[in-house]
Amino acid sequence: MERSPLITRISWGEMEVEGLPSGKDFVLYPGGGSVWDWGVYGTRHEPGIRDGEVRELLGRGCAVVVLSQGMERRLKATPEALEVLREAGVDVYVDETRGAVEVYNRLAGAGEAVGGLFHSTC
Repeated sequence: MERSPLITRISWGEMEVEGLPSGKDFVLYPGGGSVWDWGVYGTRHEPGIRDGEVRELLGRGCAVVVLSQGMERRLKATPEALEVLREAGVDVYVDETRGAVEVYNRLAGAGEAVGGLFHSTC
């Protein structure tokens, strides 16, 4: 399995990820990633990250999932999304964005099958 791309820079409203154009929010997984389009599943700060989004990460082979809450911890995760991850038996980390990036990069650098959802503003 290919390594998950590292996040090389994070600042308010902008992230840089290996092999991808810079952007604001990202979905990352082993072998790649893309800009995170909140409109696909109707994501909003509340109720938060949806179960469809984490199912996509699981479908990409993620054994560990990192969910960022935004720089000011305003992004929530729905109970349904967390339940999907619990039922799948994957390790889950939920943290403020900079902390989430730190955990994600450590795991990706160690070759773990890690994926994540990263929000670079509030």
